[in-house]
Amino acid sequence: MNKNEYIKQQAKLELARREFFYFCNALAPDFYKPERKFLIDLCDSMQEFYFSDDSVLVVNVPPRHGKSFTAGHLAQWIFGINPAEKIMTGSYNETLSTVFSKQVRNSIQEIKAHENKIVYSDIFPNTRIKQGDGAMNLWSLEGQYNNYLATSPTGTATGFGASLLIIDDLIKSAEEAFNAAVLEKHWNWFTNTMLSRLESGGKIIIIMTRWHSNDLAGRALRELPEIGYKVRHINMKAVQEDGSMLCDDILSKKEYEQKTSAMSPEIASANYQQEPIDLKGKLYAHFKEYKIKDMPSFRRISSYTDTADTGSDYLASYIYGETFDNEAYIFDVIYTKDPMEVTEPLLAKKLYENNVNLAWIESNNGGRGVARSVERILKEKYQSNKTKVNWFHQSKNKVARILSNATWVMDHVYFPEGWRNKWPELYQALTTYQKEGKNAHDDAPDALTGIAEKMGKTIQVKTFRGGL
Repeated sequence: MNKNEYIKQQAKLELARREFFYFCNALAPDFYKPERKFLIDLCDSMQEFYFSDDSVLVVNVPPRHGKSFTAGHLAQWIFGINPAEKIMTGSYNETLSTVFSKQVRNSIQEIKAHENKIVYSDIFPNTRIKQGDGAMNLWSLEGQYNNYLATSPTGTATGFGASLLIIDDLIKSAEEAFNAAVLEKHWNWFTNTMLSRLESGGKIIIIMTRWHSNDLAGRALRELPEIGYKVRHINMKAVQEDGSMLCDDILSKKEYEQKTSAMSPEIASANYQQEPIDLKGKLYAHFKEYKIKDMPSFRRISSYTDTADTGSDYLASYIYGETFDNEAYIFDVIYTKDPMEVTEPLLAKKLYENNVNLAWIESNNGGRGVARSVERILKEKYQSNKTKVNWFHQSKNKVARILSNATWVMDHVYFPEGWRNKWPELYQALTTYQKEGKNAHDDAPDALTGIAEKMGKTIQVKTFRGGL
């Protein structure tokens, strides 16, 4: 290497220490090309996040565009500028998390084979793996203790404190994305295990395909800001608004069309466009809203209540006005997992305060007892007999009822403007309910369907037999 080449290389190494993209470019120049602008944006955003006061970064990037590859490089770069960091990574199983760990470890350990090829030790010569402490999924840097742990929802994180959590690809298939129990398990693992290992001031990076509204990325974006976390979002789609590709060099329009032609539209949108799969397969395409000042006159105030079948179910109750042309305007709701000793007085209170004329309560699974208790509370506590409480047994198939009445619900039931914020759990339950697949709960759509049935507008589904 002559003097000019040496000077250029030293300048490149110094730039790699300062700027994350140039670190990636130095180690993997064939992938991190300067003309791939989205990679510059991705790297710059990750670097900005690391030095910001934001606490959570959610990264949604299409397949083959380097999201996990870049996360691995970020771990290496961070160890170079701060060897005291403690990084914990989690993937959907131990094998994948260990592969991620080995890539980071092996890159730091890479031995220089040619003077013109830059390796990690050229950039950060003082960051080295501690001898005898370089296991595949738990290792340390020289002068430090337990810098890196790879785990999964079935692994362990006991005794390891992390200043940076990197969660990468928790969902392995579309089947898992439709499984509400699996999604809930991921969230519980993240909140109960991973967050408990995060040290004060630590940061979290969540990298994944946006499979479902209730996947880890979706819930993090929705729920973590509500408990004080500052959340940043990197969201990149393979196909841009103008029809161009995010990076033709990685995925051309022709390749994209070939790959997605064999996929269902829902899976293609989730994989490449970061559109949750449940939003494509959801039952209710829309809900009508009304402004309070535009409230019409009602011929009757009614309510419909679906009591909880089990302790894990919700009691769902709607209070609504019936117009003279058979439209239903929702103006109060109970949607809760609270026990009967809480819900019975609450329902009686709501019926009294809203001057309900007729209250329908499903008598299945203890509903008759609820109806009698509510009726008693109305008479004893509120001295009111204005509300007629009717209980009845619901014998029809729940899913069939919900599906067959969905169109009427969308056309004739109105929610108050801003109900998304007023009843967030209810909104989430209704707007993500699937036509097919495993739904965690059906209490909210079941009670909404009851309104359609009691107003006498059940849609008749005709079955045609024989050929055309």
